[in-house]
Amino acid sequence: MIVYTVGTFDLLHIGHLALLEYCRTLGDVVVVGVASDSVVGSYKRNVPVIPHDQRMEMLSALRCVDKVISYNELEYVSGCKEVNPDIFLVGEDWGSKQHNLDVEDYLKAEGKKIIRVSYNPLTSSTKIKQNVIAQTYRGKYLAQEVD
Repeated sequence: MIVYTVGTFDLLHIGHLALLEYCRTLGDVVVVGVASDSVVGSYKRNVPVIPHDQRMEMLSALRCVDKVISYNELEYVSGCKEVNPDIFLVGEDWGSKQHNLDVEDYLKAEGKKIIRVSYNPLTSSTKIKQNVIAQTYRGKYLAQEVD
């Protein structure tokens, strides 16, 4: 069984790891599609902190991931055609935009399974970024005596 999931995977964290390890429990091969910086910029306010090639390299190093591919357009059908997954795993924020509906229609027509999972409530790349900004902001106003 081939399991395919897609995402940004910026600031790799425990939530990402839990998701990818769950993918491993569902199949023999786990393939991860990673959005290019330009793709992320087309639907998110901020581009990733970690460059695309580094995000791909970090994911490739994980034991639970067998293959990492890039996607450079906001559409998933071509990736699914390349990977031919038995299961396509998506997050709870998947939504109903046309590119999401297109891949759902494609996968259903091919008899493939789509699984929606909840994210780890303890962390996210956005929360990590917010914490860093908050710490930076607080640190800016802390007076430290220098000898």
